[in-house]
Amino acid sequence: MTPIPNRRPLIAPSLLSCDFARIAEEVRAVEEAGADLLHVDVMDGHFVPNITIGPLIVEAIKRHAARPLDVHLMITDPDRYLAAFRDAGADILTVHWEACPHLHRSVQAIHAMDIPAGVSINPATPVSLLRDIIGDIEMVLIMSVNPGFGGQRFIPRALEKISELRTMADAAGRKDLRIEVDGGVTRDNAAELLRAGADILVSGSAVFRSGDYTAYIASLRQS
Repeated sequence: MTPIPNRRPLIAPSLLSCDFARIAEEVRAVEEAGADLLHVDVMDGHFVPNITIGPLIVEAIKRHAARPLDVHLMITDPDRYLAAFRDAGADILTVHWEACPHLHRSVQAIHAMDIPAGVSINPATPVSLLRDIIGDIEMVLIMSVNPGFGGQRFIPRALEKISELRTMADAAGRKDLRIEVDGGVTRDNAAELLRAGADILVSGSAVFRSGDYTAYIASLRQS
């Protein structure tokens, strides 16, 4: 299994906010600007109230990407599509606790494809529900907005959840667990997120609307 890069922080621009008419150029631009991962938000119009991309677009992105694709499945019944997204080029697959009735089985299926498994939780889902899966996954994605749309305002309660998760992971002997945060992440709150215990910062609108990808990614990292 290819591990998640072992640096802190990792910066993962969310391609949901890029110019899809120029997606190849956008991928190359954020990579040259210092992105560590490329975050790909997959939405189905059922689990979340929006529809974005499928495996064919992930495959197209992969042809132009040098960085790992961090694919976040905000979809109902993700088990049906794990293989399709892995074959399309996903390097990390994250499923939602709320969408998986047999979460351990879903994680096993991802690991059987020899890639890291992540589990995401929505803003109203307590961290405590991850206690029985934390030993089996490589990453937890804390949603700091309600999933479905980019450009939303950060929900401050996410800071407490990140801190609680880091404490839980350390107590379970999982100091290697990566904590990713997605939603309303900017250079104004990045330092707080990192102090709370986050390792991976997903930032979409803030990066792609900044006008200077290199400077903005550097500001996130330097925070």
